[in-house]
Formats: sequence, C-alpha cells, structure tokens
Amino acid sequence: MKKLQLVQNEPCGIRQAYCPNPQQGQRGRKERVFFALFRSASGVNALALFIICGFLLWNGAPALNWEFLTAFPRNSMTEGGIFPCIVGTLILSFGAMAVAFPLGVASAVYLNEYARSRKLVRFLRLGINNLAGVPSVVFGLFGLAFFVTVLKMGVSIVSGVLTLAVLVLPVIIGTAEEALRNVPSTYREASLGLGATRWQTIRSVVLPAAFPGMLTGAILALSRAAGETAAIMFTSAVFYTPKLPNSIFGEVMALPYHVYVLATAGTEIEKTRPLQYGTALVLVLLVLGMNLFAIWLRARLQKKL
Repeated sequence: MKKLQLVQNEPCGIRQAYCPNPQQGQRGRKERVFFALFRSASGVNALALFIICGFLLWNGAPALNWEFLTAFPRNSMTEGGIFPCIVGTLILSFGAMAVAFPLGVASAVYLNEYARSRKLVRFLRLGINNLAGVPSVVFGLFGLAFFVTVLKMGVSIVSGVLTLAVLVLPVIIGTAEEALRNVPSTYREASLGLGATRWQTIRSVVLPAAFPGMLTGAILALSRAAGETAAIMFTSAVFYTPKLPNSIFGEVMALPYHVYVLATAGTEIEKTRPLQYGTALVLVLLVLGMNLFAIWLRARLQKKL
C-alpha cells in the first residue's frame, strides 16, 4: 500500500504513465461524441427502413393471394395477378448477372493481376468509378440508342439484359477487384514456387479464395438489377403482354415497371392502388429472397475454404 502511494506521488517528469493526460481525455470525449452520432445515424436508418417495410406490409399484404401470384392481369390491370411480371423480373435479373458477372470478374483479374501500366489502371478505375455513379436513366437511353436501334434488337429481353449488365458491371468490377486484393500474396508465391504458371495460380488458387468476396458484389448488383425501372422501360418492359415470352427477342413485363405504370399511367389508378402496394411488396420480398440465397451460397463457400 505504501509502495503504491509512493508511485502515485512521483513527479510527472519521472513517471509520465501515471500522470493524467489532458489530450487523452479530450480525445476520449470526441470519440464518445462521434460514436453517439454514428449510433444515432444507424438508428435513424433502421427506423426509416422499419417504417417503409411496415407501410408496404400493412398496405400490400391484403392483396397477396394465390391468384395474385399466379394469374395474368386483366380488366385494365384492376384485377388478376402479376405472374408475368415476376417471371420477367427473374429473367432480366439473372440474365444480367449471367452476362455481367463473368465480364466483371475477368476485368478485375486483368486490372489486379496482369495490368502493369499504372497510368492505364488509374484511368480505367476512374472510368469504372464514374460509371458506378451514372443515373440509371442514362443507361436506359444508351440501351435504347445502341441495343434497340443500332443493333436492331428491338424492345426485347436481350436488350434489357444487356442494358442491365452494363449498368451493374462497375459494381461487380469494383468488388471483385477488392476481393482479389484481399487474397494474401503468400498464396500466389507458394503456388508459383511449386512450379505453377501465373494463369494456373489465378485459376486454382486466387479465384477460389476471392470468390466469396466477389459474391458480395453479385448480391449488390442483383438487387439493383431487380429494382431498376428506367433501364428497362426503354429497352425491354411493356405495359401489358397476354403471354409469357417465348424467345430472348420477345417483350416482357417486370415488377418495377408494372408498379410505375399502375401508379402513373393507369386508367383507374385508385382501383389499382391495392395492386400497386402488393406488387411493391412482392418486389421487395423477391429481392430479399434472391439476396438471402446469394448470402447462403457465399457462407457455404467460405466454410469450404
């Protein structure tokens, strides 16, 4: 006890660790203030999400039934269901991912593993980051001008899929490149030391290790592709079609465009109000289901590594 008292009474110049530091106290107060702000921002976001989801569930749940999910719209969209819209959304979303994901991964592999010109890499990354922030309506107009008009694909599934693929490509490239950077360099060195070529190392070592992280970008891209309206309203989506598409050059209905049409261009908007909320709720649940499946797949792949 006496020894402890002697240590506490030593001058600050001799035992600095036992003396109070005003800067540390001020830094601690700043940290507490900023952490409180971060918690408040997270709480506001969570509350807003809860209110929106609760509002959609309250107004859309009464419209959900078996006929609504399996029937075609009828009677000027005031009756029937949204089955062709669900099918069209799934086709466009997974079609866009089938095109964009391999291209995005290949681009990320080139930028991270092969490109040697720093100026070229910086230029390409700047372009990718800028494309990620371009409004979706610009991609829709690009798809209309290039795929629909120049390549003469018309308003079709293939035009919409390619437009959505271009739209989500920057997100996939960015996340895939980040996943490749997170693979330890010792993996590459060990593989090359055993006599493997660079391509064999990338194919058999780097890509499997980075693939779960790449799926994060795929989840984000899938969510954006499923919920886009402006990108498909010029290229693939139509107000109504009496049958499901029978080829990639056919027109298609989609959930986001269907909500837009019911809310703005319908002849009896008030009568379609329950269908609007029900369609929006189905879109949210569909995106949530696709995301959960991708997250489950990523978790399984991570366990195998």
